[in-house]
This record gives sequence, structure tokens and C-alpha cells, in this order.
Amino acid sequence: MIYKYRQHTIKRMFERGITQADVQAALSSGRIVENYPTDYPFPSCLWLGYAGNRPLHIVYADTPQGERIIITVYEPDPAQWSTDFTTRLKP
Repeated sequence: MIYKYRQHTIKRMFERGITQADVQAALSSGRIVENYPTDYPFPSCLWLGYAGNRPLHIVYADTPQGERIIITVYEPDPAQWSTDFTTRLKP
């Protein structure tokens, strides 16, 4: 799989202390917690994975050319997510 990072994504990862190695580790195991089938130009999803003990949410889209576009990466806020980081809490 070829990973493509948007410039905005790289900037946010740097601000959040998340490396490309962290992203690859989190994508190596985990699961989709939300699907966004109507996203344009490609359907995307929210993935939950771990870089060591650190939970990471990764929004990505797969292209027909076999590329995975990393849209954003962040550590989920426990105040906004269930304890397993798979379900958004209602405000």
C-alpha cells in the first residue's frame, strides 16, 4: 500500500507529535469505526489503531490506483469518545 499524506495532514501530525511510523503502526492493526461513503473524491473511513499504547484515529481514503490518502490523524479525546474510542459520545 502506498501512503500519501496531504500537506495539512503532515502539519497537524507535527503539531500533535504523531510520526509516520506511528500512523503505520496504528494502521497495521485496528479497525474501521466509522465509514464515510459519500466523501468526495473518494469514500473514506475513520480507523482506530494504536501506536504502542497511544490510541490514534486516522481518517483515510483508498484510491482506485491503490494509494491510501491520509486525511487526518489525531489522538481521540476521551471526553468525546467511549472508553474504547469506537463510539462518539452524545453532547
